[in-house]
Amino acid sequence: MGLRSRLRAPLQARRRVVVKTACYRLVMVCVSILVAYLVVGDVSDALSIGLITNVVKTLTYYGYERLWDRIAWGT
Repeated sequence: MGLRSRLRAPLQARRRVVVKTACYRLVMVCVSILVAYLVVGDVSDALSIGLITNVVKTLTYYGYERLWDRIAWGT
């Protein structure tokens, strides 16, 4: 049996996943900027660190969520 035949339809609409991802990432951006500021002590550096890392993490999370939404294992 091929991988495609073991996959199922997504449980969540793509739009819902995008909104969930955006809300979660907004919270995580704030946390990252705060932690970066506490470590480096510079607002500009903290903003750069917080924003860049969270753009990468947002794209990674979206792909991860979509992949797991298509795997029937454990459901």
